[in-house]
Amino acid sequence: MGVNEFDAIVVGTGMSGGWAMRVLTEAGLKTLALDRGRMVEHGDYPTEHKQPWDMPWRGGRVHPDVREDYPVQRRYQAFDEYSRHWYIKDTDAPYVEDKPFDWIQPDMVGGKSLMWGRQSYRWSPVDFEANLKDGHGVDWPIRYDDLAPWYDLVERTIGVSGSREGLPQLPDGKFQQPMEMNAAEKLARDRIESTFPGRRVIIGRAAVLTEPLDGRAPCHYCGPCIRGCSTGSFYSTQSSALPAARATGKLTLLSRKLVHSVVYREGRATGVRVIDMESGRFEEYTAKVVFLCASSPGTVRIMLNSKSTEFPEGIANGSGILGHYLLNHHARVGAGGSMEGMEDRYYRGNRPNGIYIPRFRNLESDGPRDFVRGYGLQGGAGRGGWSRGGNMPGFGADFKAGLRVPGEWRIGFQAYGEVLPYFENYMTLDDTLTDKWGMPSARFHVGRFDNELAMRKDMAATAAEMLEAAGAKNVNTYDNAQVAPGNTNHEMGGARMGRDPKTSVLNGWNQCHEIPNLFVTDGACMTSSACQNPSLTYMALTARAAHYAVDQLKIGGLARV
Repeated sequence: MGVNEFDAIVVGTGMSGGWAMRVLTEAGLKTLALDRGRMVEHGDYPTEHKQPWDMPWRGGRVHPDVREDYPVQRRYQAFDEYSRHWYIKDTDAPYVEDKPFDWIQPDMVGGKSLMWGRQSYRWSPVDFEANLKDGHGVDWPIRYDDLAPWYDLVERTIGVSGSREGLPQLPDGKFQQPMEMNAAEKLARDRIESTFPGRRVIIGRAAVLTEPLDGRAPCHYCGPCIRGCSTGSFYSTQSSALPAARATGKLTLLSRKLVHSVVYREGRATGVRVIDMESGRFEEYTAKVVFLCASSPGTVRIMLNSKSTEFPEGIANGSGILGHYLLNHHARVGAGGSMEGMEDRYYRGNRPNGIYIPRFRNLESDGPRDFVRGYGLQGGAGRGGWSRGGNMPGFGADFKAGLRVPGEWRIGFQAYGEVLPYFENYMTLDDTLTDKWGMPSARFHVGRFDNELAMRKDMAATAAEMLEAAGAKNVNTYDNAQVAPGNTNHEMGGARMGRDPKTSVLNGWNQCHEIPNLFVTDGACMTSSACQNPSLTYMALTARAAHYAVDQLKIGGLARV
């Protein structure tokens, strides 16, 4: 086998790519993992424990080069001086927005596994059956039972803390001990559940350890996780998948490699064409099987750019729908208020988790609404700290002394809602614009439709209704509708799974219908969006597909059908 020849190639090293390279190498396959980002080793987290006074701009979002270099990335709520080094420079990788769309992109090995919110929820039978039942989108080619054992595997491996609740719309998993709610959250839970028997308030299910696991330490609640976690307490490629893959001796990992296209010959994907981002030179690597895990827009961009005589509109695009049916979650809508009493109660540490209200709309126990599907709510309660002084009047010793006492209790809920599959939500390649390395840029045409707009009204009103039932005062709703699609960081769709090659790109094993040795297991494969955070499902789908690919390689089953 030559220096550029491998058994498997994995494009992207985030949530999906990390799992693909782990499974493939542990099965004995010589595997090449490629990432456009810079190399980051576990523990190489330069701002992890920095304090505001350690930062030139006190950790704020304003920085002299931000407006010039990061016009899109700075729209994301977690973008600041502490985390700026994780994000791509928009000036290096521009794209076109026919309608506003925020493509939040990491720029390091490990991808969003170093930046994610770690909320880890299984989809339910309801979610995999919704398209078929209400007619929006094509039917999923799999069901919950197909994925359940892979959810088990992923949860045991990454470590998910949570409580068992017995909810059919949010299946229980293989959990570590749950984190604890604080006093205000417990009070709100009790009051909400007694007022609304069909609604549950639970602690979030998070890929953050509460018990030791494979050399990774339990979380000690030290601070902002997005800066990195040197104890490995939250799951990332660096803390788990990468060391496991390296231990096999079968992994080659190359950073600063921009995958330009998939090479197609005689009915098969034979490898990938890559731009070395340091030299600008093109390189080619070959393999028996290729996994695309570069994020939903990133993977679709590669596929659209992979043109041949047989596939002039992009590889595996015989259906003509590659790039269509982009999905995301719509959020930035909810309510907040204050909680009186409990001034003698506080908490310690920075819990990397919140509370969760699972979907209750449009289920059997809920009456019909003027929208289909549903939403969940994430939130939490806390007391104001010393930083509230920035918005308080006063000065001097009394002012300082007042800030030593915790502020009032505040509580809030933000909704995350399902977006239906629309052909009209799509991306293409721009005819003229390229990135710094000459690769065609993406062009997005993504909007919101009547179903989401109706749902948003219910989201805000219901969040306020529950807060008032919880005893909150001064409740205010909000709907930041001006925040563009994509900003929730849950990009999905574009190369969806389905039963019919005429209406989908992938089959039930995440294989391209027309190219059996080409797999797509990141968000691009999603046929619907549900309302739960999707990363756990990406990982389960990837583990399932990678094991299948290994089995098929053994029997020669990846030849063109």
